[in-house]
Amino acid sequence: MRELVGEVDSYALLLASVPEQVRWSFRTRLLGPLEEYDSDKRADLVHTLEMFLACSGSWSRTATRLHVHVNTLRYRIRRIEELTGRDLGTLEDRVDFFLALRATQR
Repeated sequence: MRELVGEVDSYALLLASVPEQVRWSFRTRLLGPLEEYDSDKRADLVHTLEMFLACSGSWSRTATRLHVHVNTLRYRIRRIEELTGRDLGTLEDRVDFFLALRATQR
């Protein structure tokens, strides 16, 4: 295991070292409520979350990229927080969401 310490220099390598079942469990716990809501309500919360994180939490840039009014974005982010019990105003929760979104990507 000591040999890997020097080799892990990105989140992708870190995630790759975690067993797939653990990655899926992590992803499902964080994103499952959003995916279920998206499916039931024909919403776009997972995509909104991805864009919000890609824009480093910038309300105006995210709203522009999603082609929605900033108030619509604020509603969606509030809904994400309500459904997950997380706070996108904190770095810790943003990192968790970022990792969950990438946990099962190849």
